[in-house]
Amino acid sequence: MKREETIDHHMKASWHAISRMYNQQAVKHDITTSIGFVLLNIHSDEGTPATKIAPMMGLESRSLTRMLKSMEKKGLIYKQSDLEDKRSVRIFLTPKGKEKKEISRITVLKFNTIVRERIDSKKMTVFFDVVREINEIIDQGNIY
Repeated sequence: MKREETIDHHMKASWHAISRMYNQQAVKHDITTSIGFVLLNIHSDEGTPATKIAPMMGLESRSLTRMLKSMEKKGLIYKQSDLEDKRSVRIFLTPKGKEKKEISRITVLKFNTIVRERIDSKKMTVFFDVVREINEIIDQGNIY
């Protein structure tokens, strides 16, 4: 089987293209695609427990810890002890973080709107079904 015929090749190539496109926009606003996605996963008013962000994004907590430190230095977020559980830390957006989150949100929505305008809704339904089924196959873990 040729590389171009494998499922993972197409998924990875598409993700890299999307990531490059998002990074071209992000760099204009002094952030990265990864930072934009983290911002999108932090509740604008209530903050989000630090332990919940990595699983929502499919990241390891070590990777997220470094990114959160960077975001804190950039003035995008701040950490605060949870009022109900002092052992837990919540991540909150600063005004600058909220501004960058909105830019990220608009960027993602614009891309999704353009794709949905150009690709028939029946094809999109099949696409989402196929991706869901691939994820189920992976989650079952009986591949090898």
